[in-house]
Amino acid sequence: MLRALALLTALMLAAPVAAQQFPTPPRVAAPPPEQIVAGLSRDDVDITTSFDGSDIIIYGAIKREVPIPPGPLDVIVTVEGPAGPITVRHKERRFGIWVNTGKVSVASAPNFYVVATTRPLAKILDPAEDSRFRISVPLAIRAFAGAAEVDDVVPYTEALVRLREANDLYRLDDGAVLLAEQTLFRADVRLPANLIEGYYATRIFLVRDGKVMNTFRAPIEVRKVGLERWLYRLALEQPFFYGIMSLAIAIAAGWGASAAARQLQRR
Repeated sequence: MLRALALLTALMLAAPVAAQQFPTPPRVAAPPPEQIVAGLSRDDVDITTSFDGSDIIIYGAIKREVPIPPGPLDVIVTVEGPAGPITVRHKERRFGIWVNTGKVSVASAPNFYVVATTRPLAKILDPAEDSRFRISVPLAIRAFAGAAEVDDVVPYTEALVRLREANDLYRLDDGAVLLAEQTLFRADVRLPANLIEGYYATRIFLVRDGKVMNTFRAPIEVRKVGLERWLYRLALEQPFFYGIMSLAIAIAAGWGASAAARQLQRR
C-alpha cells in the first residue's frame, strides 16, 4: 500500500503542469500631455420681452503633467446654435419681375455660429484638421438634402453665410481669445438679440503646430421666459387660440387708433 502511494506521488510530481491563461488587461490610453480645464460665466440665457443680447465669458487653463512643449500654442472657441434644414434660392429679374432660377436645400445649418481665436484662424489650423472637426464658418453647414438642382452649390452656401453674417448670426472673431503664459485663456462671446430657443454647443480646441491636441465641450441653454415663453408655447400648442387672440388684439389696436384720430380731429 505504501509502495503504491509513493509511486502515485512520483507520477504526479513528474507530470507537466499546464500553464494558466490569464486575460490580457486592456490598454489604457495615456492622457494627452496638455488638457483643457474650462468653465462658462453662465450656462443658460433667458429671453424676455426686453432681451437685447447677452455676453458669455468662456475661461479656462491648460493642465500639464510635463513642461510646456516648444512652439506656439493657440486656442479656438466655437459656439453653435440649434441646426435645422434651410433652402437657399437664387432670384433673377426677367421681363420686369423677380423669379426663382435655382435653389439648394441644405440638410443642416446652425442658426447661430461664432468662432473666436487667439490668432487668425488660417494661420493656426491645418485644413485637414478643420475638415475633421468642422471648425471654420463655411464647414458649419453640414450637408445637402437630395440632389442639387444647380451645377455649383458653392455660391448658394456662400450667400447663406453672407446673409447670416449680415444679421450677426455667423461670425469669425480673430484675436478675440486672450491667452496668458500659454496657460490661462479667456474669450468674451456676444450673443445677439435674435436668438432662438434651444441648446447651444460650446467647443474649445487646443492647437499646436496646426494640430488639435485636446478638446472641451459644454452646453448653453437658451430659453424664453415670462410673457415671451407663454406666447411662444401658445403659438406652438394652441395655434387656433393664438390666431384668435392676435386677431382680437389687432382689431382693438385699430379701433383704438381710429378713436384717437377722431378725438384729435374734433380738437
